[in-house]
Amino acid sequence: MRTFPDGFLFGVSTAGHQIEGNNTTSDTWFLEQQQPSVFTEPSGLACNSFELWESDLDLVASFGLNAYRFSVEWARVEPEEGRFDDAAIDHYEAMVDGCVARGLKPVVTLNHFTSPHWFACRAGWLDPEAPELFARYVAKVIARFGERLAFVITFNEPDLPAMLQWANLPPVVAELERATLDAASASAGVERYRVANVVLPEDMDAIADGMTAGHRAAKAIVKDRYPELPVGFSLAMVDDVVVGDDPSVRDRKRAEVYGRWLELAREDDFLGVQNYERLTYDGNGLVLPEGAASGALYGGSEPRSLAECVKYANSVAGVPILVTEHGMEGQDDAKRVAFIEDSLLHLLDVIDSGVAVLGYLHWTLLDNFEWIFGYEKTLGLVAVDRETFARTPKPSAAALAAIATGRGVPDPVTSEALVATDRPGRYGKQLASHLSKRVASQWDDETGTGSLVFGHGGRADLAAVDGGLRFELVARPASVARLEDVIGRHLVRFGARDELAVAWTRSDGTAGTTQRNSEDD
Repeated sequence: MRTFPDGFLFGVSTAGHQIEGNNTTSDTWFLEQQQPSVFTEPSGLACNSFELWESDLDLVASFGLNAYRFSVEWARVEPEEGRFDDAAIDHYEAMVDGCVARGLKPVVTLNHFTSPHWFACRAGWLDPEAPELFARYVAKVIARFGERLAFVITFNEPDLPAMLQWANLPPVVAELERATLDAASASAGVERYRVANVVLPEDMDAIADGMTAGHRAAKAIVKDRYPELPVGFSLAMVDDVVVGDDPSVRDRKRAEVYGRWLELAREDDFLGVQNYERLTYDGNGLVLPEGAASGALYGGSEPRSLAECVKYANSVAGVPILVTEHGMEGQDDAKRVAFIEDSLLHLLDVIDSGVAVLGYLHWTLLDNFEWIFGYEKTLGLVAVDRETFARTPKPSAAALAAIATGRGVPDPVTSEALVATDRPGRYGKQLASHLSKRVASQWDDETGTGSLVFGHGGRADLAAVDGGLRFELVARPASVARLEDVIGRHLVRFGARDELAVAWTRSDGTAGTTQRNSEDD
């Protein structure tokens, strides 16, 4: 088993507004109530984590993780301009202490998109006094519990507005964002109601300037009190790859989206990297997948993407990298398991090459409120009942737990089957053709061999041998049982047409033989 360095962090990331619930004095809550609103539904009680935070920390600790990233909600700490709520600060201090008591290093984000309603009424980061106002809030928080923190992240994804300018979004999204801000300005009775994660193109550069100054001001506050406490920010990063020999469009995107922030990160102790997808460019622009509509969302999960983003960010910024978010959206948790394992293997390659990587914080602990998408998108290791808020860990939680406690990615395991037939070549060819609708498959008549390559989780090699067709499955431990079940049933059902016997030796050492028309493998 390949292992991670000593001191490497394994954890999960969350954000206050997305899980706490009733963040009623925040700018995002206000936008959710507008008509029209770019938010498909209000956050409401979210995951009720403001009340259930202790059970959430218990879950994280039960997974064998050693770090927990969460955000302090500025809107709770300073619900009215100049009035600080000691009870809110007490709450976040209790969370920090709860992490320490459970052996979890607290990684605290000071601003995860959301800010106080009053701050947005002042035009948010367009206000010349914004950096000073942010630093004042940071000083209150750091004075209370800064000495117990492991890492401080000032801002989450300040590059996101620039990234979205390159996104393949339908025009209606930009129109709805503008309409939402116009409605909020009218409702609040102000000229410009501005927030950090719904940004108009004409405001983008000025908001980035304000957040740059805010980062430096907040960092100065932290360093003045705790010089050794690591401070940085996190970036949204897509793995932008080039097909062909013209990287000009890709390079222009990198300059416009990441350039100023990677330069700023050179001043810091670390950089947070957050990756979910890969996009492909040639000299003319984005290369859409075959059949994709020009106005559709695109991009796909690719296990190598995280490692490539980490390598690129480190090469430009020159500081250690902390993976502060990485995950996969969707209901198929088996794919999430394989994605985590394969992504971490590629991350190990980067670490072994000499890149300083401090840890891996998975997004996210809970199925939560995913901003404009509401509760439709699911990225959590733990499912949440929307009525009772009951938490149910998924298999992916156990997979990450196994990696964290073992300090490495488990080696693949194998299982074998033999289909008894005197025409193994014919059967292998038919089987590969049959399964081609589900997986990448091939069969070579000349050599009598073939393969099945699964999108996430393993491969199988087929070979015509004396006595039949040999089938060898190689997969990660977390995936092999599922693949054995799926492929085993295909072998039996497909072979039953010719009344073939299938002998199966599973990865756990159990064995069995199936005759004729039985559907048990």
